[in-house]
Amino acid sequence: MTTGLIAVLVTLGLATLFGLVWQRRTGRLKEQDVRGEWDFELGERATLVQFSSAFCAPCRATKRILAEVAEMVEGVRHVEIDAESRLELVRELNILKTPTVLVLDASGRIVQRAAGQPRKADVIAALGRLPGL
Repeated sequence: MTTGLIAVLVTLGLATLFGLVWQRRTGRLKEQDVRGEWDFELGERATLVQFSSAFCAPCRATKRILAEVAEMVEGVRHVEIDAESRLELVRELNILKTPTVLVLDASGRIVQRAAGQPRKADVIAALGRLPGL
């Protein structure tokens, strides 16, 4: 009986630890330096690119957040891409989940990336680190 209880407690502890690590990493913007070829018009200063899918609940909230930021910050554009209809681009950029957000500088270079729903303050801070903003 004691061995079973210890096994359950260890399993619960590991599951909790995994959940906390996963929650901490989801939606965090991470630095990147990748040049991309884009088939849409870039923002004058920056572009927020969101990969979404039809049945993704966090995608709707992310769209709202990014649209608000783009409206607040002059020269920033928000572009939403349907991941299901752009599979070649999804594979090329290694998009593994939706929403995924890319922050592009004025030249179209990917400078930040977040898998999951980012916080509005993190998006604004990422834009603030770009030259000219």
